[in-house]
Amino acid sequence: MVDLLPQEALQEVVDQLVRLVEAAGATVIFVGAVAAFVRFLRVALRRRGEQEFIAVRLFLGRFLALGLEFQLAGDVLRTAVAPSFQQIGQLAAIAAIRTALNFFLSREIEREGRAVGESRPAPPSGAANG
Repeated sequence: MVDLLPQEALQEVVDQLVRLVEAAGATVIFVGAVAAFVRFLRVALRRRGEQEFIAVRLFLGRFLALGLEFQLAGDVLRTAVAPSFQQIGQLAAIAAIRTALNFFLSREIEREGRAVGESRPAPPSGAANG
């Protein structure tokens, strides 16, 4: 069977894709951090309550979770072309750590989201029901 791309060329293409995906993840995290910081400043200057700060944390947490997913995708791509056993082991360790981080972050987002939702006043009875 004839190879469409030599392994070296394929590795170069994958390396470029990894850089793009990791850059996307870093950008998502950076944009989320900047936007969360702006929200934090607004909340702090208005001297809002704890629930407002929790909302900022939830906002940032969503960006962090998405950024971690991009970073994990980059790690998976990195080992897509003829991985060594060492690379597979490293991917397994990185994937386990990032998955655990994402799991606990998602759980925290869900828990705090429920707390924020419970603290909001109930809509008036007779509100639009669809």
